[in-house]
Amino acid sequence: MAIQIVLIVGPTASGKSKLAVDVAKEFNGEIISADSMQVYKYMDVGTAKITKEEMQGIPHYLIDIVEPDQEFSVAEYEKRAKEIIKDIYKRGKLPIIVGGTGLYINSIIYIMHFSDFEGSKEFREKMKELANTYGSQYLYEKLKSVDPEAAKKIHSNDIRRIIRALEVYEFTGKPISYYQKMSGMRLNLEYQPIMIGLNFRDRQILYDRINQRVDEMIKNNLVEEVVNLLKIGYNKDSTAMQALGYKEIVEYLKGEISLEEAIEKIKKGTRRYAKRQITWFKGYNFIKWFFVDDYKNYEELKKNIIKYLAGKLNF
Repeated sequence: MAIQIVLIVGPTASGKSKLAVDVAKEFNGEIISADSMQVYKYMDVGTAKITKEEMQGIPHYLIDIVEPDQEFSVAEYEKRAKEIIKDIYKRGKLPIIVGGTGLYINSIIYIMHFSDFEGSKEFREKMKELANTYGSQYLYEKLKSVDPEAAKKIHSNDIRRIIRALEVYEFTGKPISYYQKMSGMRLNLEYQPIMIGLNFRDRQILYDRINQRVDEMIKNNLVEEVVNLLKIGYNKDSTAMQALGYKEIVEYLKGEISLEEAIEKIKKGTRRYAKRQITWFKGYNFIKWFFVDDYKNYEELKKNIIKYLAGKLNF
């Protein structure tokens, strides 16, 4: 029998983490993160990582598992997540996957043909050198020429994802967008996914929440977090330091831009990222959307989501 899994997805700052904890409490669940930045240790503020207090005793997995200079592939995520799902299910609990990284979600619910593909460290290093010499735009143009479809979904500064897409093309002869489409046609029948999407009818409300979250990150010492990462020995070329919110603070610390400019760049980049996330998640035809601004308050939203899930789950 297929394992029932609940997936809670949506753009950044939509309230996924809080909702996941409440759903876990209601249905005896445990939570698996599907966030490509929260896998990294020492990066708490800039990734809006859930705190121990916010977890309320609910076990969370795939958070703080790799060093910031380590590669962490979709294949590795898939392998670990599936093992954890099996373990949670065996113990009679509900697996809940929460996050905004579309490829991580896809790796669980679809059969991803390229997920076994390990790639080549040498190739990645070579691409990084090209990016350092000629800039990220140079690599982005290469990607546009071999996989324009993937390029539309990847930011021109997201060197890690650009390199991954180029690597898949280089070693399989097919663009990553091809595999994503193939996977989209073949659901993984091991699971019965029940997907909740959080969104806003008024996009400005989401953007205001994003802006507010970035301001809170600065108040919560994001600059100090980046300074500490640099002190430990992670530099701007470290895998995780390419992330939104970190690379801008590095630019500020190097004196290339002011703190105000860095904050504005983070806000703008995060708003764009949220827009891309919404587009991605709209591609799932079995998603049930809940618009946060349709409800008077969070409690009303939570009550409606729990009622919906109660009608779907065997728990």
